[in-house]
Amino acid sequence: MAEPKTPWLEVYSKRRVLCLLGLGFSSGLPLALTASTLQAWMTVEKVDLRLIGIFSLVGLPYTIKVLWAPVMDRFAIPCLGRRRGWIFLTQLLLGGAILSLGLSSPASMPWLAASLALGIAFLSASQDIVIDAYRADVLKKEELGAGAATTVVGYRIALITSGAMALVLSDHIPWRMVYALMAAIMVLNSGFTLVSPEPAEKAPPPGTLRDAVWQPLLVYFQKQGAVEMLLFIMVYKLGDAIAGAMTTPFLLELGFSRTDVGVVNKGFGLFSTILGTLAGGGFIARMGINRSLWIFAFLQAVSNLTFTVLALVGKNYPAMVAAIGIENICGGMGTAAFLAFMMSLCDKRFTATQYALLTSIMAIARVLAGVPTGFMVTAMGWPLFYAVSLIGAVPGILLLPRFAPWRLKD
Repeated sequence: MAEPKTPWLEVYSKRRVLCLLGLGFSSGLPLALTASTLQAWMTVEKVDLRLIGIFSLVGLPYTIKVLWAPVMDRFAIPCLGRRRGWIFLTQLLLGGAILSLGLSSPASMPWLAASLALGIAFLSASQDIVIDAYRADVLKKEELGAGAATTVVGYRIALITSGAMALVLSDHIPWRMVYALMAAIMVLNSGFTLVSPEPAEKAPPPGTLRDAVWQPLLVYFQKQGAVEMLLFIMVYKLGDAIAGAMTTPFLLELGFSRTDVGVVNKGFGLFSTILGTLAGGGFIARMGINRSLWIFAFLQAVSNLTFTVLALVGKNYPAMVAAIGIENICGGMGTAAFLAFMMSLCDKRFTATQYALLTSIMAIARVLAGVPTGFMVTAMGWPLFYAVSLIGAVPGILLLPRFAPWRLKD
């Protein structure tokens, strides 16, 4: 197949790519409302810290969403197509659930609030399943990177909206009005679903629910090297995950204030990630997924060394800004390429189930990667820790020739 020659920026002008900005926003909006923002509300209401800790369990549906993804592959809502019908329904239900959570009282009725938060997490995870499937179904091969980047940008903007903006608003209006506003934004954002195009190629759904459960697995594992591919998915961003797990403690121990960390690491870091994902999406449209995976793998690895330099320099604001900017730009590029790669693996008949499986595998590696980092820092110190974190990128790079050959023009 000839190498894509889509201009770097033109790919972002496509309707099916632009609409993913709104769908990504819809995907990200509920997360903080059941996590950090809800924790802030409970803290203000003087809820027992032990109970606040238990509330973290409401995020469980995000980790096990593959269990009900086959239902969303098999059945379709009788409007707006196989994917958009589910997306629109979950958006409306999320609007109602978010409003209900805002009308509850975490202090006097904590278990009702917990039930509503769990319901929001379930609906949000369900929405993520179908948005991911829709994105993989609707995009052309050369648009996968740009589509992934646009989704990530919308997702990040949503996290600011339901996180930082919601907290600022809570200083001026009651919490119930904050949640009512977020519910209204969710419902209004469903307009993106209505104007999003249907996939040009409409794959038939599985014939039975049994087929929806087993066929995605059978089809995937019949591929040559299917198990090793899962290993590649686990380790491609391993070095990035190891370094990122300790960023906040590292910056605080260097002597930077919490305001410094919030403004630079969270604010400027977010901007850098968005810039990186957009640049990565345009690069993928031009160079293809395979070559982008190679280039971004090395950039991600080398970017970890900027934190080694910062650790050696000490508390230095220009060095801090440079390290965070470079690391987040390179990480954003790698994310765009990797999401595009996983979408390209999915069979359009079972996109919801297969993509949910692949992202779950990726999440396992990200979670486990952070476990030993504290012990590593204690034993090595910060400069050596970030230097050694480069080793985490080696397994993924070694597997690139097999699963993303440079000479294979995708």
